[in-house]
Amino acid sequence: MGLANSTDTDRSLLRRLARPVLAFVGLVVAGVVGFVTLGGVGVVNALFWLLDPTSIELHFQSHDGPATLVKGYAIVVLTGLVIAGLWTGETALSAAFGGRIQEELTRMQIAQRIEDLEDHVVVCGYGTFGQTVADQIGDTDTPVVVLEHETDQYERALDDGHLALEADASREDALTDAGVKRADTVIGAIDDTNANIQIAVLASQLAPTVRLIVRAGDQQDETVARRVGADEVIIPEVVSGKQVCERL
Repeated sequence: MGLANSTDTDRSLLRRLARPVLAFVGLVVAGVVGFVTLGGVGVVNALFWLLDPTSIELHFQSHDGPATLVKGYAIVVLTGLVIAGLWTGETALSAAFGGRIQEELTRMQIAQRIEDLEDHVVVCGYGTFGQTVADQIGDTDTPVVVLEHETDQYERALDDGHLALEADASREDALTDAGVKRADTVIGAIDDTNANIQIAVLASQLAPTVRLIVRAGDQQDETVARRVGADEVIIPEVVSGKQVCERL
């Protein structure tokens, strides 16, 4: 998948560069043909005129010909070459760095918004369970910060309108960046009980008063989670089973 995306990106860059590069080459050809025709010089001299327009003045000091016309033509061609060169450079830089710059600006904006939050909920993991939890909490107007290290799920969280950080929630710096010390609740929503327990342990150390909710796989995991300080443990299969029974 990564190789395919890289290949598609390279092809897209080549397609975008094709027009400015062709325009540049076309202007070079037009300049050479025009100088040869108007100035009566050879191809080598015509190319040299493109590189050093001052040589046109020197040429017509010792040769007869339409000096003014050639100089005017040179101004047009050289102006076009400058524009085409800038176009090529801008296209290459935009393709290479434009997306990254936009991504970095987005990250900076999110980081600033998180800095201003208090009593928010940090949802660790944006799988089906984490997404459901984040959406439900978001509907109550309670601020939500999502921590997700998988790029696709992180981008989905952004698309869903959540403040999200692409980071490993089991790391101290990630929880700190999510504002855990100012948060009301931290939810370990990853489909991995061990990871959720690790998050709970770390979060309780960083913010002893924060409320901890942990997703667990079974009742044995629930015991471990409560032992490390989880205030509430959710076993999705048990909850869904109870809901089915209630509806019956």
